[in-house]
Amino acid sequence: MAARQPKFERLTADQRRERLVEASIACLATEGIQGFTVDAICRESGSSRGLIVHHFGSKDALLAAVYAEVFQALLAGLDQIDPATATPEALTAGLLSGAFLDRKYLNVWLALWGEVAVNAGMQAEHRKLNARFRDRVAQSLDAMAAKRGTRIDGQATAVLLISLTDGLWLQTCIDPSLLTLDHAQTLCLAVINASLSGGLPL
Repeated sequence: MAARQPKFERLTADQRRERLVEASIACLATEGIQGFTVDAICRESGSSRGLIVHHFGSKDALLAAVYAEVFQALLAGLDQIDPATATPEALTAGLLSGAFLDRKYLNVWLALWGEVAVNAGMQAEHRKLNARFRDRVAQSLDAMAAKRGTRIDGQATAVLLISLTDGLWLQTCIDPSLLTLDHAQTLCLAVINASLSGGLPL
């Protein structure tokens, strides 16, 4: 990977942190977790090794910041949905669209999910972010069910939908000839409508 130029720039602390996060995402996208090395990140960002420790404390803390960055993109899609006016179509779009839900970021997600499974710090970050994600989905589901006069378990249904969309997105990345994003959205929408009509035993 080519280092950024020019090497010496006047940047704020926040800008340097953001540059290190962006460089980390680029390294993960290219080589997966094997590419997440201090040397590679420094080359990609045009930064010195000491800046990672200075701004994040450790490489693990930088990885957690990367996870928060990409997860925030998922939350941003749902933040635009007002539960009071939510529709199944809007929720589907919020679950299966976003800056980091692109095939080129498959390595990034696989690397991060792999670390969540074995890294206690990443597990804590995941629980915090996923709880916010789940709550946003559940709020929309509960509001839509109330409008239809049905009763559902919003939290349980949110867990189902998040798990479903994770799997659907993964399949669209692995083999888009088998499952396109449009088809994945159609399937997600069907499950949302079925849940709101009481058709799912949750």
